[in-house]
Amino acid sequence: MQIISDKNQKSLKIKSQLLNILKKNKILRTDIIIVIGGDGFMLQTLKKNKKSKKIFYGINSGNYGFLMNKFSSKSIMKNLSKAKMITISPLEMTVKNKRNQSRKYLAINEVSILRQSRQAASLSIYYGTKQIIKKLVSDGVLVSTPAGSTAYNLSVHGPILSLNSKKLSISPISPFRPRRWKGKIVSDKSKINIKNLNPKKRPISAVADNIEVRNAKNVVVKTDKKIKFNLLYDKNKSLQKKIKIEQLRRETS
Repeated sequence: MQIISDKNQKSLKIKSQLLNILKKNKILRTDIIIVIGGDGFMLQTLKKNKKSKKIFYGINSGNYGFLMNKFSSKSIMKNLSKAKMITISPLEMTVKNKRNQSRKYLAINEVSILRQSRQAASLSIYYGTKQIIKKLVSDGVLVSTPAGSTAYNLSVHGPILSLNSKKLSISPISPFRPRRWKGKIVSDKSKINIKNLNPKKRPISAVADNIEVRNAKNVVVKTDKKIKFNLLYDKNKSLQKKIKIEQLRRETS
Protein backbone atom coordinates (compact mmCIF):
# COMPACT_ATOMS: atom_id res chain seq x y z
CA MET A 1 0.00 0.00 0.00
CA GLN A 2 1.35 3.39 -1.03
CA ILE A 3 0.61 6.76 0.61
CA ILE A 4 0.80 10.02 -1.36
CA SER A 5 0.35 13.14 0.75
CA ASP A 6 0.05 16.86 0.13
CA LYS A 7 2.70 18.97 1.89
CA ASN A 8 0.45 21.01 4.19
CA GLN A 9 0.48 20.49 7.96
CA LYS A 10 -2.92 18.81 8.21
CA SER A 11 -2.09 16.28 5.47
CA LEU A 12 1.27 15.42 7.03
CA LYS A 13 -0.35 14.95 10.45
CA ILE A 14 -2.90 12.51 9.00
CA LYS A 15 -0.10 10.69 7.15
CA SER A 16 1.86 10.27 10.40
CA GLN A 17 -1.21 8.89 12.22
CA LEU A 18 -1.98 6.57 9.32
CA LEU A 19 1.56 5.17 9.16
CA ASN A 20 1.34 4.30 12.89
CA ILE A 21 -2.01 2.55 12.35
CA LEU A 22 -0.71 0.61 9.34
CA LYS A 23 2.34 -0.60 11.32
CA LYS A 24 0.00 -2.24 13.84
CA ASN A 25 -2.29 -3.80 11.23
CA LYS A 26 -1.58 -6.26 8.45
CA ILE A 27 -2.63 -4.97 5.04
CA LEU A 28 -3.15 -7.74 2.52
CA ARG A 29 -3.96 -5.47 -0.43
CA THR A 30 -1.07 -3.91 -2.31
CA ASP A 31 -3.15 -2.37 -5.11
CA ILE A 32 -4.38 0.66 -3.10
CA ILE A 33 -2.84 4.13 -3.18
CA ILE A 34 -4.00 6.34 -0.29
CA VAL A 35 -4.10 10.01 -1.32
CA ILE A 36 -4.16 12.60 1.51
CA GLY A 37 -5.15 16.14 0.52
CA GLY A 38 -8.01 18.02 -1.09
CA ASP A 39 -9.88 17.51 -4.36
CA GLY A 40 -7.25 19.45 -6.35
CA PHE A 41 -4.46 17.24 -5.01
CA MET A 42 -6.47 14.12 -5.88
CA LEU A 43 -7.02 15.35 -9.47
CA GLN A 44 -3.29 16.06 -9.78
CA THR A 45 -2.37 12.62 -8.39
CA LEU A 46 -4.77 10.74 -10.66
CA LYS A 47 -3.37 12.43 -13.76
CA LYS A 48 0.22 11.67 -12.72
CA ASN A 49 -0.77 8.02 -12.31
CA LYS A 50 -3.02 7.72 -15.38
CA LYS A 51 -1.26 4.55 -16.57
CA SER A 52 -1.48 2.91 -13.17
CA LYS A 53 -3.90 0.04 -12.57
CA LYS A 54 -4.04 0.92 -8.87
CA ILE A 55 -7.12 1.85 -6.85
CA PHE A 56 -7.17 5.28 -5.16
CA TYR A 57 -8.59 5.96 -1.70
CA GLY A 58 -8.72 9.68 -0.87
CA ILE A 59 -8.52 11.11 2.65
CA ASN A 60 -9.71 14.70 2.88
CA SER A 61 -7.50 17.37 4.44
CA GLY A 62 -8.88 20.19 2.30
CA ASN A 63 -12.21 21.99 2.29
CA TYR A 64 -15.12 20.17 0.68
CA GLY A 65 -13.38 16.96 -0.40
CA PHE A 66 -15.97 15.75 -2.90
CA LEU A 67 -13.58 13.11 -4.26
CA MET A 68 -12.28 12.22 -0.80
CA ASN A 69 -13.25 10.34 2.37
CA LYS A 70 -13.33 11.62 5.93
CA PHE A 71 -10.44 10.43 8.09
CA SER A 72 -11.14 8.56 11.33
CA SER A 73 -8.22 6.91 13.11
CA LYS A 74 -10.66 4.52 14.84
CA SER A 75 -12.41 3.27 11.73
CA ILE A 76 -9.89 3.70 8.89
CA MET A 77 -9.04 -0.02 8.70
CA LYS A 78 -12.70 -1.05 8.64
CA ASN A 79 -13.48 1.68 6.09
CA LEU A 80 -10.68 0.50 3.80
CA SER A 81 -11.81 -3.12 3.97
CA LYS A 82 -15.45 -2.29 3.18
CA ALA A 83 -14.94 0.57 0.71
CA LYS A 84 -16.82 0.45 -2.59
CA MET A 85 -15.13 1.15 -5.93
CA ILE A 86 -16.35 3.41 -8.73
CA THR A 87 -14.69 3.94 -12.11
CA ILE A 88 -14.55 7.24 -14.01
CA SER A 89 -13.00 8.28 -17.33
CA PRO A 90 -11.55 11.76 -17.94
CA LEU A 91 -12.04 14.25 -20.75
CA GLU A 92 -9.28 14.79 -23.28
CA MET A 93 -8.89 18.44 -24.28
CA THR A 94 -7.05 19.19 -27.55
CA VAL A 95 -6.33 22.89 -28.05
CA LYS A 96 -5.02 24.60 -31.16
CA ASN A 97 -3.64 28.07 -30.39
CA LYS A 98 -3.31 31.12 -32.67
CA ARG A 99 0.07 29.81 -33.88
CA ASN A 100 -1.58 26.50 -34.87
CA GLN A 101 0.31 24.64 -32.13
CA SER A 102 -1.63 21.76 -30.54
CA ARG A 103 -1.69 20.84 -26.85
CA LYS A 104 -3.45 17.89 -25.16
CA TYR A 105 -4.43 17.61 -21.50
CA LEU A 106 -6.77 15.51 -19.38
CA ALA A 107 -9.64 16.89 -17.30
CA ILE A 108 -11.45 14.82 -14.68
CA ASN A 109 -13.94 17.53 -13.65
CA GLU A 110 -14.33 19.94 -16.55
CA VAL A 111 -12.89 21.82 -19.49
CA SER A 112 -13.45 25.59 -19.11
CA ILE A 113 -13.34 28.01 -22.02
CA LEU A 114 -12.85 31.49 -20.55
CA ARG A 115 -12.55 34.99 -21.98
CA GLN A 116 -8.98 36.21 -21.71
CA SER A 117 -9.60 39.98 -21.86
CA ARG A 118 -12.28 42.54 -21.06
CA GLN A 119 -14.02 41.49 -24.30
CA ALA A 120 -16.64 38.74 -24.06
CA ALA A 121 -15.86 35.48 -25.86
CA SER A 122 -17.55 34.76 -29.20
CA LEU A 123 -17.89 31.02 -29.74
CA SER A 124 -19.53 28.46 -31.99
CA ILE A 125 -20.13 24.96 -30.60
CA TYR A 126 -20.53 21.68 -32.47
CA TYR A 127 -21.36 18.22 -31.17
CA GLY A 128 -20.09 15.73 -33.72
CA THR A 129 -21.28 17.19 -37.05
CA LYS A 130 -24.29 18.90 -35.47
CA GLN A 131 -24.12 22.61 -34.65
CA ILE A 132 -25.35 23.23 -31.09
CA ILE A 133 -25.05 27.00 -31.21
CA LYS A 134 -23.96 29.22 -34.08
CA LYS A 135 -22.74 32.15 -31.99
CA LEU A 136 -22.52 32.34 -28.20
CA VAL A 137 -21.35 35.67 -26.76
CA SER A 138 -20.49 35.06 -23.10
CA ASP A 139 -17.75 34.94 -20.49
CA GLY A 140 -17.13 31.37 -21.68
CA VAL A 141 -18.51 27.85 -21.58
CA LEU A 142 -17.91 24.66 -19.54
CA VAL A 143 -17.87 21.03 -20.64
CA SER A 144 -18.35 18.92 -17.51
CA THR A 145 -18.18 15.22 -16.66
CA PRO A 146 -20.70 13.67 -14.24
CA ALA A 147 -17.96 13.62 -11.56
CA GLY A 148 -17.34 17.34 -12.11
CA SER A 149 -20.97 18.37 -12.52
CA THR A 150 -21.22 19.38 -8.83
CA ALA A 151 -18.06 21.52 -9.01
CA TYR A 152 -17.58 24.65 -11.19
CA ASN A 153 -20.45 23.47 -13.42
CA LEU A 154 -22.92 23.73 -10.54
CA SER A 155 -21.70 27.26 -9.77
CA VAL A 156 -22.65 28.40 -13.29
CA HIS A 157 -26.10 26.77 -12.87
CA GLY A 158 -25.25 23.74 -15.00
CA PRO A 159 -27.16 20.44 -14.51
CA ILE A 160 -26.03 17.78 -12.04
CA LEU A 161 -25.39 14.52 -13.91
CA SER A 162 -25.70 11.02 -12.45
CA LEU A 163 -22.41 9.14 -12.44
CA ASN A 164 -23.70 6.36 -14.71
CA SER A 165 -25.54 8.74 -17.10
CA LYS A 166 -22.90 8.53 -19.90
CA LYS A 167 -23.58 12.23 -20.49
CA LEU A 168 -21.62 15.48 -20.58
CA SER A 169 -22.92 18.92 -19.70
CA ILE A 170 -22.24 21.99 -21.87
CA SER A 171 -23.00 25.09 -19.75
CA PRO A 172 -22.57 28.77 -20.67
CA ILE A 173 -20.84 31.19 -18.30
CA SER A 174 -22.77 34.49 -18.05
CA PRO A 175 -24.35 34.28 -21.54
CA PHE A 176 -25.01 37.65 -23.16
CA ARG A 177 -26.31 36.49 -26.55
CA PRO A 178 -28.48 34.44 -26.68
CA ARG A 179 -29.18 35.55 -23.13
CA ARG A 180 -31.53 32.72 -22.24
CA TRP A 181 -29.46 29.83 -23.59
CA LYS A 182 -29.18 27.30 -20.74
CA GLY A 183 -26.69 24.93 -22.36
CA LYS A 184 -27.12 21.32 -23.41
CA ILE A 185 -26.68 17.78 -22.10
CA VAL A 186 -25.07 15.49 -24.69
CA SER A 187 -23.90 11.87 -24.91
CA ASP A 188 -20.26 11.22 -24.00
CA LYS A 189 -19.74 9.31 -27.28
CA SER A 190 -19.00 12.19 -29.67
CA LYS A 191 -16.50 15.05 -29.80
CA ILE A 192 -17.45 18.58 -28.77
CA ASN A 193 -15.79 21.23 -30.94
CA ILE A 194 -15.59 24.83 -29.68
CA LYS A 195 -14.33 27.46 -32.09
CA ASN A 196 -13.26 31.01 -31.26
CA LEU A 197 -15.03 33.18 -33.86
CA ASN A 198 -12.83 36.22 -33.25
CA PRO A 199 -9.43 35.20 -31.82
CA LYS A 200 -7.73 38.54 -32.49
CA LYS A 201 -10.25 40.82 -30.81
CA ARG A 202 -11.70 38.30 -28.33
CA PRO A 203 -8.93 35.95 -27.08
CA ILE A 204 -9.87 32.96 -24.93
CA SER A 205 -8.16 30.48 -22.60
CA ALA A 206 -8.90 26.74 -22.46
CA VAL A 207 -8.48 25.13 -19.04
CA ALA A 208 -8.42 21.39 -18.29
CA ASP A 209 -9.29 21.30 -14.56
CA ASN A 210 -6.43 23.64 -13.58
CA ILE A 211 -4.08 23.55 -16.59
CA GLU A 212 -4.47 26.61 -18.82
CA VAL A 213 -3.70 27.09 -22.52
CA ARG A 214 -3.95 30.75 -23.59
CA ASN A 215 -4.92 32.21 -26.97
CA ALA A 216 -6.98 29.16 -27.96
CA LYS A 217 -8.34 29.17 -31.50
CA ASN A 218 -10.09 25.79 -31.48
CA VAL A 219 -10.84 23.33 -28.67
CA VAL A 220 -11.93 19.70 -29.12
CA VAL A 221 -13.24 17.84 -26.06
CA LYS A 222 -13.99 14.11 -25.89
CA THR A 223 -14.21 11.39 -23.24
CA ASP A 224 -11.06 9.26 -23.15
CA LYS A 225 -12.55 5.84 -22.42
CA LYS A 226 -9.16 4.15 -22.65
CA ILE A 227 -8.24 5.73 -19.30
CA LYS A 228 -10.14 4.52 -16.25
CA PHE A 229 -9.58 5.83 -12.73
CA ASN A 230 -10.70 3.54 -9.91
CA LEU A 231 -11.73 5.38 -6.73
CA LEU A 232 -12.69 3.90 -3.37
CA TYR A 233 -15.39 5.38 -1.15
CA ASP A 234 -16.47 4.53 2.38
CA LYS A 235 -19.59 2.41 2.56
CA ASN A 236 -22.76 4.56 2.28
CA LYS A 237 -20.69 7.62 1.26
CA SER A 238 -20.10 6.86 -2.41
CA LEU A 239 -19.60 9.47 -5.11
CA GLN A 240 -23.06 8.54 -6.46
CA LYS A 241 -24.55 9.34 -3.05
CA LYS A 242 -22.71 12.68 -2.82
CA ILE A 243 -24.02 13.64 -6.27
CA LYS A 244 -27.56 12.61 -5.24
CA ILE A 245 -27.34 14.79 -2.12
CA GLU A 246 -26.34 17.78 -4.29
CA GLN A 247 -29.28 17.06 -6.62
CA LEU A 248 -31.69 17.04 -3.66
CA ARG A 249 -30.16 20.28 -2.30
CA ARG A 250 -30.74 21.96 -5.65
CA GLU A 251 -34.37 20.76 -5.80
CA THR A 252 -35.15 22.05 -2.30
CA SER A 253 -33.19 25.33 -2.48
